[in-house]
Amino acid sequence: MKAELVIISEYIKYSDIKLDFLSLLEENELIHIYEIDNNRYLHHDELPEIEKYARLYYELSINMEGIDVIHHLLNHIREMQDEMKDLKGRLKFYD
Repeated sequence: MKAELVIISEYIKYSDIKLDFLSLLEENELIHIYEIDNNRYLHHDELPEIEKYARLYYELSINMEGIDVIHHLLNHIREMQDEMKDLKGRLKFYD
């Protein structure tokens, strides 16, 4: 699992994202920060989501509550799209 983790101090060094912002994301349960041997890590799968949240926060000035709402709405849309695909597949069976 450690190969899949990114050290936060290295990540913020090479990105425009601040540690305070990552802490806010974790407080709002949008990401998970791992602590191993006194180092803090992010899972590499979460990096694209963090970049998206950062654009919303820094470039569009959307507050954390707004980002949380957007996150939940996008998840709901994905779930509905998956359900529509499933239902279309069932309908094709009856055609």
